[in-house]
Amino acid sequence: MSADTGPARMEREELDIIPIAQPVMGKPEEDAVLEVLRSGHLSLGPRVPEFERRFAEHVGSTCASAVSNGTTALHLSMRAAGVTDGTEIVTSPFTFVATANAAVYERARPVFADIDPVTLNLDPAAARAAITDKTAAIVPVHIFGYPADMVAFEALGLPIVEDAAQALGARHHDGPAVGGRGNPSIFGFYPNKQLATGEGGMITMGEAAMKVRVDSERNQGRAPNMDWLDHDRLGFNYRLSDVACAIGIAQMDRLDDMLAARARVAAWYRDALAGLERERGLQLPCADGATHDGDRRGWFVFTVQVPRDGLSRDDVINALRARGIQSKPYLPAIHLMSYYKDEFGYREGMFPVAEDVAARSLALPFFPQMTQAQVERVSGTLADILS
Repeated sequence: MSADTGPARMEREELDIIPIAQPVMGKPEEDAVLEVLRSGHLSLGPRVPEFERRFAEHVGSTCASAVSNGTTALHLSMRAAGVTDGTEIVTSPFTFVATANAAVYERARPVFADIDPVTLNLDPAAARAAITDKTAAIVPVHIFGYPADMVAFEALGLPIVEDAAQALGARHHDGPAVGGRGNPSIFGFYPNKQLATGEGGMITMGEAAMKVRVDSERNQGRAPNMDWLDHDRLGFNYRLSDVACAIGIAQMDRLDDMLAARARVAAWYRDALAGLERERGLQLPCADGATHDGDRRGWFVFTVQVPRDGLSRDDVINALRARGIQSKPYLPAIHLMSYYKDEFGYREGMFPVAEDVAARSLALPFFPQMTQAQVERVSGTLADILS
């Protein structure tokens, strides 16, 4: 780690900002987009089923449906699982707000349960305690790419929608990849994700009949034969364009390499931050196998939790920014957001583990092209700030 300190170092670092995320895009993606543009077939074309097939094969799913983003994937999956007016879902308060919002779209109530302090995933025991006769589905979140304890959730005997938006590349200890268990599982392709199409999402499923429903609802409720005049159910415009799917197909070709690069950057961080973890109480992401031997993370972000007895999380973020390093809170607790407090009566103190983790967590710069020198700069700067 460089011993270069003082004003000269700070001035140089201000000119060399390390971004929090950066997609891997290059000539393969450019060529794929140009091919679609030149074809004149920009939507409802051949790239959609090809992308779906490639993605389903990758996670070991029976079938998949491409949609406009991860949020719409959640919405359609919840509808297919039976989430509707007057029902409830049980899910984590420590996730992106779309997980809960998608239930509210159907006038259902998100019922939160606390998280496991190690994996940060929904605690199966807390979820069990939150089930009522109105519960239509359990919605576990594979937070930060770490696989939720699906064996425990499946034992509850209720429909499941898996929020795997952050977990492409993750694998469960009992064999399947995340998204390959047969439950409707959603993925997102925002630019910071393991696979990026700009905007975009995917639902993997174990039943072909569910795909028929999802494919119709994503396209205004059209009949399966795509007859323009026949709309036999309520639908939405949740389609994903051939342009985005072409980018996705190109990304599939390099996905294994991008996942390996993310794992390599995470390993560099673990080595560089080991001293802070040991001596200052900085909490790092849990290691693979934290719940069951064989669970494997699909690296999405590298989040840390600042010590309870030092600077606040927001102070650390501001100090990193002043030195040219981007970071952000990851993630706020949903039940403490104004809408959920006002609309559903949630209050501070209801889910203490999630609240503690949310108050101390931040995401450090993390992307496949990140160099070891950048990791060391981030880690060294964080050490300076915390000390």
